[in-house]
Amino acid sequence: MRKILAAAAVAAAASTLLSGTAHAESNQYCNSVTQIGSTAYVMNFDTKVASVKQFKGCGKNFSYIYVWDQWIASHGRDFTLRTHILTRDNNSHGYKTGARGQRELWGGPADTIDDCTRAHGEVDGSSYFLFAKTSERC
Repeated sequence: MRKILAAAAVAAAASTLLSGTAHAESNQYCNSVTQIGSTAYVMNFDTKVASVKQFKGCGKNFSYIYVWDQWIASHGRDFTLRTHILTRDNNSHGYKTGARGQRELWGGPADTIDDCTRAHGEVDGSSYFLFAKTSERC
C-alpha cells in the first residue's frame, strides 16, 4: 500500500511540474500577500500562455503575471511582460514592464486597497500581443 501511495504522490508531483502551472514567487514589495479573486489566463486561441493574478498585502494591491513553461518551450523568450492594477474608472496603478524574456513580473504597489480593482497582464511578442484581466474585486 505504501508503494502505491508513494507512486501516486510522485505522479501527482510530476503532473504538476509538467503541466506548466503558474506559481507566485515572493513579492519584493511586501512579505505577506494574499491572492484576491480568481486567476485569469492569457490565451492564444486554446493555449494558456500566462496566468494573471491580483494580490493584496501591506495595505496595497499588486498585479502579477507568470508565463507558462509550455509557451516558453514552443515560442522562446522573445516577449515582454507588462502588468498593472486597473481601477473601475480605467486608471492604471503600479504599472511595470519586464525585461525581454522575463518569465514573471510583479506590478508595483498600488494604493487602491479601498477601490474596485482588477489585475491586467500582457505578453507582447514580436508577432503577437496577448493580454488578460482578472475579475473585478471591491
